[in-house]
Amino acid sequence: MDIDFSAFHFLRPLWLLLIVPALLLPWAWLRRHDLKRQLKGLIAPHLIEPLLITPDDQQRLRPVHLLALLLGLGAVAAAGPTWTQDTPDFVDNRAPLILAIDLSPSMDADDVPPSRLSAAKHKLHDLIQRRAGARTALIAYAGGAHLVLPATEDPELLDTFLQALSTDLIGQAGKDVVGVIELARKLLDAEKMPGTLLLVTDGAAPEQFEEIPKRLSGSDLQVLVLAVGSQDGGVLLDAKGRPRITDDGQPLQATFDSQALKQLAQAADAPLGSLTLNDDDLDWITLHAQQHFQAVQGDEQQVHWKDAGYWLCWPLALIALFCVRRGWRVNWLGLLLIVMLSAPSQPARAGALADAFFTPDQQGRWAFEHGHFPQAAEHFHDPFWKGVAAYNAADYPAALASFARLDSALAHFYLGNIYVRLFKFPQAISAYQQALQKQADFPQAKANLALAQALLKDYEDQQEAGTPDEKADKVVEDQTPSQGGQQKQVSTPQAASDQLWLNNLTTSPAQFLKRKFMLQNAARQPAGGTQ
Repeated sequence: MDIDFSAFHFLRPLWLLLIVPALLLPWAWLRRHDLKRQLKGLIAPHLIEPLLITPDDQQRLRPVHLLALLLGLGAVAAAGPTWTQDTPDFVDNRAPLILAIDLSPSMDADDVPPSRLSAAKHKLHDLIQRRAGARTALIAYAGGAHLVLPATEDPELLDTFLQALSTDLIGQAGKDVVGVIELARKLLDAEKMPGTLLLVTDGAAPEQFEEIPKRLSGSDLQVLVLAVGSQDGGVLLDAKGRPRITDDGQPLQATFDSQALKQLAQAADAPLGSLTLNDDDLDWITLHAQQHFQAVQGDEQQVHWKDAGYWLCWPLALIALFCVRRGWRVNWLGLLLIVMLSAPSQPARAGALADAFFTPDQQGRWAFEHGHFPQAAEHFHDPFWKGVAAYNAADYPAALASFARLDSALAHFYLGNIYVRLFKFPQAISAYQQALQKQADFPQAKANLALAQALLKDYEDQQEAGTPDEKADKVVEDQTPSQGGQQKQVSTPQAASDQLWLNNLTTSPAQFLKRKFMLQNAARQPAGGTQ
C-alpha cells in the first residue's frame, strides 16, 4: 500500500485528542503504585529505603500499557487517516467515448448472425457495461447523423436507447460520416476534453473521403472504425427477420465493401478493426480510447478522501485479545467495556461482533466496496455515502432523501442524475444548475446539464409537433427489444401531462427516436441538407 505523505491527513482530527489520556494513563498508574511517594510524610525519609521491600518482578508489560495502546490506536482509527482520494465510479474521468452506429438498410444483412445490426448492438451493449462509470455518448446515422444521447455515465439509460435502434428510424439513405464527425466535435466541445469516436459500420460513402480529414483537423477527436460484415456479404432481412425478396423472387443480397472501409479508415487516420466473437474487439477499443485520453487528458476531478481508519480495527482486536491474560487484574478495563457495551446502540445490522468493532459507516464502507449496495445504504450514517449507496442500489426515493439533506455541488449533481433516470428533466436541469453554482468548474455537471436540456427539448418539440385534433386515446406500438421484436398494441390516453408523456417514452423509446429524427430532418431541410 503506497502512501503519499504529502497528501496524508485526518478526516476527523479532533479524535486525536484521545492520545493525551492514552499517554497519561501509564504515568498515572506508575504514580499510583509508587510506594515511596505513598509513604512520604508517614515514615522518615532515611528509613523508607531500608524498610521498603521491592518484589523482583521482571514483568514489564502491564494491562495499563495495553489499555493506553488501545486508546491511542483507537484514536488514530477514529480520526480517519487518509492519503488517497475516493471518487465514485460515474464521476471518474475515464476516456470519453462516442458510439456512432450505422442504421443504413445494409446493416440488416444476415452474414453476421442474426444480423449485422443485432450483432453490433450486442457488442456495444457489452462495451457499455464494461465502461460503466465512464462517459459515453450515442449517435445514429445513415443519410443523416442524429444525436441519440449526449455523454452520460448511466449504462442502463444508454443501453435502453441503443437497443431501440433499427434501420427504419432514419428515412434518408447513405452513410453520413461527415455529419457524425460534426456532432462528435460538438459533444467534445461541451465536454471540454479529448475523446474517441467509434464508427460501427459496414461501408462508407467515397464522396466524403476528401472532406473527412478537413473536419477532423485541429480537434482532439480520435476515430476508430469497427467493421461489421463478411467478405461474402449476406441476405437482407426485414423487420421480422425474414429474407427480403426481389421482384423476380430472389433473396435481396447485401454487399460488404472492405475496400471502402479501408479508405474510410485512411481518410480519418483511424485504426480499423472488425467485430469478433470474443472480447478482443472490446479490448482493442478500450486500449485505443484510454491511450488517446491519457495522451491529452486534462486534470482529473477528485471529490472525496477514502477513510483508511478501518484497517486499524484488526490490530485493535488483536491487542484486546492480549489483554485477556491469566493473573492480570483488568477491573477498570472490564468496567470500561461494560459501560461501552451497555450504552444504547443502534439496531443490529451485521451482528453484535461487527457492531462491537466497526462503526456503522465502516460497515457501510465494507459493504459498498464489495458491491452490496442495499446493505451499505442501511449501514451508512453519513448522508452523502448513504445516498451514493442507495443510488447504486437503484433505491431512488432513499437516495433523493439523503442528497436532499446536503447542499454541496456533488449532492446536487447526484440529484440531477436521479431525476434524469426518472425522466424528470426540469428537476434535473435545476439540480445541475445548482451544482454549477456551487462549483463552476464541474465538467460532468455541465455535460449532464446539456443531456437533460436536450431530452427536455425533444419532449417540447414533440408537444409542438402534435396536432390539436388528435383523439383522446391513441395506440402505441411497443417495439421494446426485450419483447423479442414482437409488436403489441397498448391503448393509452393522449399525452396530456408531462408524466403521461414520460410513461409513453419509457414504453417505446423506438417511437420516441423515430419522431425525434423526423423533426430534426424537417428542421434541417430549409438550411439546405444534413450536417
